Amino acid sequence: MNFIRKIARWLDAIPYSLIALFLRIVAAHPFFVSGQTKIEGPTLGREIFGLDLSFQIPTAVRSATFALFADEYKLPLISPTAAAYVASGLEFVLPLLLFLGLLTRLSASILLAMTIVIQIFVYPDAWWTVHAYWMAILTVLIARGPGAISLDHLLFRAWSPRRA
Repeated sequence: MNFIRKIARWLDAIPYSLIALFLRIVAAHPFFVSGQTKIEGPTLGREIFGLDLSFQIPTAVRSATFALFADEYKLPLISPTAAAYVASGLEFVLPLLLFLGLLTRLSASILLAMTIVIQIFVYPDAWWTVHAYWMAILTVLIARGPGAISLDHLLFRAWSPRRA
């Protein structure tokens, strides 16, 4: 039992800021990668130590994206063209904000709403493959915030309530 208490104390000592940074990166990644498949534009970055760190700056939405929203991602109440533009834009901007820890709770909330829409209308069989995990991570970020390793903390700590 003493061994378990030592492990629990060690785990309790991990700063939430490190956990939040990890969660922000993990949550941002699939949305950013998905967004990259929907856009066209110049590529920045390069491969470093075998890790592809390149990405496209959006200048246009791919024609295949419009076809995807017209044929496969049929959403109610929004035209396929509008949905393609909105999803492409949000999947580029929100993961970057999440990664930086800027407007984290708002970004995570919108990504959570997007996940719910995807779950209900696009891929209803994906609940236990990915969506439950995305929703869990995003819910933690909404509830607990981005942590101290974030632009939110740097910019808005003057307005945050003081902790005892």
